[in-house]
Formats: sequence, C-alpha cells, structure tokens
Amino acid sequence: MSTVPEPQAGWRAREVEEELPSLRLLIGDVDVARAQPLTGPSPPDIEARMRELSNRFRGARAVAIRREPVPAAYRVFFRQIGLDPDIVRTPIEAAVLERMLRGGFLTGGLLDDVLLIALTDTGVPVWGLDRDLLDGPLGIRPSREGEPLGRGAGAPVLPARRLVVADSSAAVAILFGELAPSLAPSAGTRHLTLFAVQVAGVPTLYAEESLWSARNALEAP
Repeated sequence: MSTVPEPQAGWRAREVEEELPSLRLLIGDVDVARAQPLTGPSPPDIEARMRELSNRFRGARAVAIRREPVPAAYRVFFRQIGLDPDIVRTPIEAAVLERMLRGGFLTGGLLDDVLLIALTDTGVPVWGLDRDLLDGPLGIRPSREGEPLGRGAGAPVLPARRLVVADSSAAVAILFGELAPSLAPSAGTRHLTLFAVQVAGVPTLYAEESLWSARNALEAP
C-alpha cells in the first residue's frame, strides 16, 4: 500500500532562524494527474468546491475572519516583519475581500482554484512552482541588493533584505508575495513543488493539511 510522503521542512538562513524562530517552510512535491492544463478551466468537482466556498464565506464570517486564530497569527507575523496587514493583506483576508467584492470566489484556472481551496479550508497559504525548473531544495533567506527574482533576462530586481523563498541559486518567490515569473507553473507543467508558510500560532497540522489538500486535488485522475 502506497503512502503519502510527509511534507519536508525547508532550510532557513541563520539570521532567519535567530530573528524568526517560528517561521517555517513546509514543502511537498506533486505529480499532476489531472488531464486539464494547470492554467485552464477547472473540472466540475473543483468548480463545485468553489461554489461551496462562496456560500460559506458570507457576511459576518467574512468580516470576522481576521479574528480567527490562524488568520490572526498571520496578521501578527506581518506586523513582526514590518508589514501593515490592513494595507498589505494576509492571503486569507485578501481572498475573502476579493470574494466580497466580486460576489463569489471566481475561478482563476485549475491550479489557482486548488490553492484557493486549500487556503480557505485551513487559513494557511500554499504556492506552487515548476519543480523541473528549480535548483535544489527550498528555504527562506533575506534577499541581496539588486538580485533578480528568478532566472533569465527580464527578471524583476529585489531590494536588500526582503524575505524570499530561494533555491540553491536564486530567489524564487517573495515571502507572501510574487513568484518568480520564470519559475511559475505553465499550462503543461506536470511536476510541481508546493510550499506552505507556517508562522507562530499556526498548528503544524493545519499547514500539513493545506499542502495535502492541494496535492490530493491535483493528483486525482
């Protein structure tokens, strides 16, 4: 009987370990079994889950989401790293605000929908990168002045000391922000590396569940 691999913990630069000891990166690899392109329309089962979520996040629940324990933990962490969560919204608050403005969770394509479902089910954000384009294991470190986000011509340039997710040779994502355009999954990507960001106050079980939810949805035939 096959077993689902446990999520792996990402590495952390020494200064990250010392200044933010509760910050963790959890990583899981996925071999996509869905026939649909990752950037194309979602299949009926995913569309049904999106409709269900739209009905779940209404009115009082949407307004009060920031006071729930997991969303509140991300708000505290944002302040700790110098971000105002009322301006730069945490992932779950940004998703719920978008739902309120649009009248529902609108589909963004198969991968985006799967990651949104994982986020709204657990409060823990998950991102995906093209595994075949990565260079070694992922971790968290401060950026270097002027380094590119990703690889190749036209990669955005980063300021110094921005927290980034990185592989062995490049920054691959801004923590809680933009993915490197050169490493983002495309329609035909079949091998993904998913990562979840856990902070103080967020149970490991929730972070693992968020990764499992996304992996399970993508590995379904």
